[in-house]
Amino acid sequence: MTIRVIIVDDQSMVRAGFAALLSAQSDIDVVGEAPDGRKGVEVSRSTHPDVVLMDVRMPEMDGLAATRELLDPPRGVVHRPKVLMLTTFDVDDYVYAALQAGASGFLLKDAPPTDLIAAVRVVAAGEALLAPTVTKRLIEDFTRTRPVRRDRSPQLKSLTPRELEVLELIARGLSNQEIAQKLVLAEQTVKTHIGRVLAKLGLRDRAQAVIFAYESGLVTPGEQ
Repeated sequence: MTIRVIIVDDQSMVRAGFAALLSAQSDIDVVGEAPDGRKGVEVSRSTHPDVVLMDVRMPEMDGLAATRELLDPPRGVVHRPKVLMLTTFDVDDYVYAALQAGASGFLLKDAPPTDLIAAVRVVAAGEALLAPTVTKRLIEDFTRTRPVRRDRSPQLKSLTPRELEVLELIARGLSNQEIAQKLVLAEQTVKTHIGRVLAKLGLRDRAQAVIFAYESGLVTPGEQ
């Protein structure tokens, strides 16, 4: 199945470069582009992409506001694309808010071309993409701006001990492969556990799982 993508970025050279790179892939079709968030929402509503590559900082409407409009649309609008945020800085102040708004992940603009292609495929498949530097930034932001929860959320009681372990390791920024190695499990088993965690907690993806792990008191920032 072909992955439909639009590119929203205020720099025309960036849009052209990403479009050329992605269009060269047999399973990716670039169906539109836009120079700002407001136009990006319009293009998304008309083309119904699977993935929106969304710059964070743009005129007219920034990537955060555009993401909110796309993923919390008005009544009658049913299409909700996956949003992959693009940023020049891995310390962008928008990280936490964008993930809460529903973005499926972040990617640095200077990442290798192969990383961009892989990111589009990962997000299109319904998984979240959080680079280690972005996960670190998310944790640091949480530590700085939010009080540490001393009691655990009652929702955690719905998880088995193994599922709690998996959720904690997700929050630490470990990949599925790293979790499998640490817990001595098959990678497919880890994926199954993650699926159950998301279903039980009503979470959309891995990005929301990281946020929940800290907000629920399962993981305390600064712990190893």
